[in-house]
Amino acid sequence: MKLPDFFIVGAPKCGTTALYDYLQQHPQIWLPQKELYYFGSDFTFRHPRPTEAYYHSLFADAPDRATCIGEASVWYLYAQNAAAEIKRFNPNAKIIALLRRPDDMLYSLHSQQLYAGNEDIADFAQALAAEPDRRKGSRLPPHIGCPYEALYYSQVPRYATQLQRYFDAFGRDNVLVVLFDDLASNPAAVYRQTLQFLGVPHHELPQFKQINPNKTVRSPLWRDLLKQRPAWLVRAAQILLPSRRLRQGIVSRLWAMNTRYTPRPPLPAHLRQQLIDQFADDINQLSALLQRDLSAWQYPPLLKAQNS
Repeated sequence: MKLPDFFIVGAPKCGTTALYDYLQQHPQIWLPQKELYYFGSDFTFRHPRPTEAYYHSLFADAPDRATCIGEASVWYLYAQNAAAEIKRFNPNAKIIALLRRPDDMLYSLHSQQLYAGNEDIADFAQALAAEPDRRKGSRLPPHIGCPYEALYYSQVPRYATQLQRYFDAFGRDNVLVVLFDDLASNPAAVYRQTLQFLGVPHHELPQFKQINPNKTVRSPLWRDLLKQRPAWLVRAAQILLPSRRLRQGIVSRLWAMNTRYTPRPPLPAHLRQQLIDQFADDINQLSALLQRDLSAWQYPPLLKAQNS
């Protein structure tokens, strides 16, 4: 049975989609769709989680040439139970974590959640302030498809604590940590480093294009229909399109047709400073854990339009 032997565990909006796309182009690496949410039993979802049979079935299509099979779900890093659950599933798994300065990550995450229909408070500061109510189960978006805990913004970038769970479970040698800044400035080097970590031969890519830039929807109603997928529509699609891969391709195309690429305005200076101050201790802990200077994360970067 073909099952994953490496996992891209997050964090969200830290370059996971880009790395996933680059690795998919390697002839000996195979990954199914992202965001399967199979591990992380401590998270709360509105809809049922994937069954074991369904999860296993997603890897059945891996070609014989694939010597390295992976899975990518960005909330596994944040989930408290995911590291131990993945360890029980595959004790020899390799783990890849991507990290980004918390202020930029959260601002980008909020925008992505708006696009996906997992957030309905358009103002970033108000969304941050809604966390106490959301922890009590109120003010949750009606069509949320991610873990409810993903809207507890103050907890998402607690990287040091999250990484330590994976270091404890798998050992440091089996956990590759990639910083978003390194991926953005030299994606070819990060790609080579990742292939070496996974133990597969180098494979040249023709280009390293930007993946997953900032998006907004053209029609929220059309987005919500794609998210809800009424039972009658699902049954009709299964009859007309027996191939699951073909159905997924059509859904992806419909999402693309409803997408507009729009750079975000700069994060307001006062709000950025609030987030820098809020996560200062966590940044220091992460710097010590990785033995890497992250002091730049504690100062505002050059102002620019946000597009990732």
